[in-house]
Amino acid sequence: MSVPRRARRPRSVVATLAAMLLVTELLVVLLAALALLGLKDLPPAVALGGGGALVVLIAVAAALATRPVGIVLGWGVQVVLLATFAVSIPVGIVGVVFAAIWVYAMIVGRRIDRREAPPAS
Repeated sequence: MSVPRRARRPRSVVATLAAMLLVTELLVVLLAALALLGLKDLPPAVALGGGGALVVLIAVAAALATRPVGIVLGWGVQVVLLATFAVSIPVGIVGVVFAAIWVYAMIVGRRIDRREAPPAS
């Protein structure tokens, strides 16, 4: 006899796009931190400590992407990535690209979610 499973609530397009983008950002930030370490642009503690902290923040935001707090954390990640201009211009440019993709994904995702929502009765 099997235990009936609870039906999963369908994920919104915003949550799906947020999770996908954040996971991609996580990989890029990890590689950028290692590149900054290898190029000796930053002290090792700053490159690995800051990069590691940002990777953890991104991982938490991606895990919580189905909740409003995850989306808010995702916006916070974008702000932090934009602030990386102070550390490295190339990494800051990557931050601008990801922030632009994030804004586009949130706008289009909400539009699709509204269009696909069941009519209010």
